[in-house]
Amino acid sequence: MQVIVCRDYAEMSKKAAAFVAAEMKKKPALVLGLATGSTPVGLYDELTALTKKGEITFKQVTTVNLDEYYPIDPANDQSYRYFMNENLFDRVDIDKKNTYVPDGTAKDPAAEGKRYEALIDRLGGADVQVLGIGQNGHIGFNEPADALVLDTHVTDLTENTIKANSRFFASENEVPRQALTMGMGSIFKAKKIILLVNGANKKQALATVLSGALTTAVPATLLNLHPDVTLFCTEDAVK
Repeated sequence: MQVIVCRDYAEMSKKAAAFVAAEMKKKPALVLGLATGSTPVGLYDELTALTKKGEITFKQVTTVNLDEYYPIDPANDQSYRYFMNENLFDRVDIDKKNTYVPDGTAKDPAAEGKRYEALIDRLGGADVQVLGIGQNGHIGFNEPADALVLDTHVTDLTENTIKANSRFFASENEVPRQALTMGMGSIFKAKKIILLVNGANKKQALATVLSGALTTAVPATLLNLHPDVTLFCTEDAVK
């Protein structure tokens, strides 16, 4: 794992954007795996700025998102489809037909997981997968557990994650109790991974990752097994 420590969130976002932009220039038809939450917003702002400057284009890019709440309508302003439209897709020159997010309205979530995994396979996995990390070390919605599911699947959210995500909702009761998420195997199909970690509240989880430990109690530690991971983190996340 390559570690790039940044002064602050702004520098982290710029450096991560430069990484993604370089990959887009090398391969215009890039398959880009995307994450949601507050951490990647700065990255998406920087990619938007680079697009507006004409330095990069999303015209041939395909995106696949890590996860989506279940059940949730894409028009709901707390859905991850809505989030991606607001923070990236509506701001750049991407063809929305080439943007994929798990279907939070699927009648059969298990079947939706299999469909989404087949999509990832058809795309050949992401060329670059963007990840964040939860305070409890989760990746996507792969929560701490005795065992982790390999492929895209429906999962119950932990109370820790429900509480952490409640800041985005009117109340904790409105947070969905399940989600559709790529499994660790789905994520590992990516050729390159960038992990964004911002803030002192992620320090403990990141320390476990950087220790070289491997434990499903902190799912992010499994990233130590991937051959091409670049960590962009703020100083306060590691010091």
